[in-house]
Amino acid sequence: MALILPVKGKLPQNGENCWFAQNATIVGDVTMGKDCTVWFNAVVRGDVNSIILGDRVNIQDGAVIHCTYQKSKTIIGNNVSIAHNAVVHGCTIEDQVLVGMGAIIMDGAVIGTGSIIAAGAIVTQNTIVPAGSIYAGNPAKFLKNVSPELGEVFMRTANNYVMYAGWFQENNEK
Repeated sequence: MALILPVKGKLPQNGENCWFAQNATIVGDVTMGKDCTVWFNAVVRGDVNSIILGDRVNIQDGAVIHCTYQKSKTIIGNNVSIAHNAVVHGCTIEDQVLVGMGAIIMDGAVIGTGSIIAAGAIVTQNTIVPAGSIYAGNPAKFLKNVSPELGEVFMRTANNYVMYAGWFQENNEK
């Protein structure tokens, strides 16, 4: 069972059909929509400020979601995929965004709808990523616009992670 703990009287809240890996950690002022998944060794730590996740957000293996004390909440929209070992800290991620493996998004950054943050990218403090953009590098810079074909990856990935969680739920019911 995932480690789910209150902090300062605030217990994480989640919507319908959420799934958490047995060694996921979710603490404090965290609110999730429906169909969210938090995978193995991932941490969602709402101890110093609030974290709000929309529907169908997947926090993949080893990712860390945090915020900044008395300064920056973390807000993540709908159909967002946070890939393995990414760090999302005190920022806003709008709907249908893919954050690549090992990417880092820092305080005050805003990632626009339909954007991709490439694997290993570092989005520095207060960076504004326009909707439909691909940002890559260190520091992350505009690479190109998301093509219509590539744009299909957002919903497919979000829906796939709900399906993958179902495989674990089925095994636990048997």
